[in-house]
Amino acid sequence: MRRIIALCIALLLLPSALAVTVLTPKRTDYADRQAAAERAIRERKVGKYGMVPIYGRDIEDGTYAVQVGSTSPFFKIVEAELTVRGDEMTADITIGSRSYLYVYMGTAEQAGGAPEGDRIPGDEGQRFTVFTIPVPALNAPFECAAYSRNRQIWYDRQLLIDAADLPRDALAFELPDYELAEKAILAFEPEDTAASDDGEAEAAEPAAPEPVTLPRTDGEYSIEVNLAGGSGRANVSSPTLLIVREGRAYARLLWSSPYYDYMVIGETIYENLTTDGGNSTFEIPITAMDDPMEVIADTTAMGDPIEIEYTLTFYSESLGDKSQIPQEAAKKVLYISLAIIVVGAVLNHFVKKKRK
Repeated sequence: MRRIIALCIALLLLPSALAVTVLTPKRTDYADRQAAAERAIRERKVGKYGMVPIYGRDIEDGTYAVQVGSTSPFFKIVEAELTVRGDEMTADITIGSRSYLYVYMGTAEQAGGAPEGDRIPGDEGQRFTVFTIPVPALNAPFECAAYSRNRQIWYDRQLLIDAADLPRDALAFELPDYELAEKAILAFEPEDTAASDDGEAEAAEPAAPEPVTLPRTDGEYSIEVNLAGGSGRANVSSPTLLIVREGRAYARLLWSSPYYDYMVIGETIYENLTTDGGNSTFEIPITAMDDPMEVIADTTAMGDPIEIEYTLTFYSESLGDKSQIPQEAAKKVLYISLAIIVVGAVLNHFVKKKRK
């Protein structure tokens, strides 16, 4: 009976294994990849309008889990713990890579001329680095330059710890609703492009990329996708999950590596959805069908985070049922296999009982 069950499972797994296809991306010239890798860092602001600094004397002594905002997507803090002792505050900040050797509490220019003893070394894990830094105040941006392991260069970074993450009883007073204040300020800003004092027009916020329309009922499907660009070593699982939402097409891409931390389409950044350390996953709009669609993906696999240009081509003729996706097929096989094991166990029980 055991042999029969094992044979059934093997037969079920065989077609699934054969059905898993990953399209090999085309190779591009090394110089092109280097040019993509040297793209300017996209700086982001931290904090909210009207924030007032909160100091150690305003907070009960203790250790608190907090969120830390960073001006750079290359220096993303995935976890942080704030410790308050009297007027002094420190934070253990965890960076989701091993790309930086030191941090310095100041600008990159100041770090370059500072004594080596003023550098703060990181405590490195397998894929993370933890830095213990002094915190001058919460709700106020502070300089924290970071030293790149591979490029041997200091980079300017600004960090901010939001006091709203603290428990209510940890603060000596109640915080204003900065979210509400910021929304109110934005509501009063004119919709049209405003002119600056020197007569030049201020740049409007970039529009999010528009997904293509699909004449399909809202739901989940499969579609073949080809990745080209980069070094040729990365790939994405194909077919991939296609989601039709309000008649628009979106794709959920599973990369062959866990080191992709964000993707850029147009001027919009899409964060990695995987949180358990598995291969990177992104849900992105499909802006072109049957034609190459330009994207950027940032990877930390080579040490320093770098942005690499790729193209994705989605093939409309391959649109099919969700069950064709390798991950979905594997789930189906697993369920069937479990059912066979259960049925086999029941039959085996009755056979043994009959023999008695």
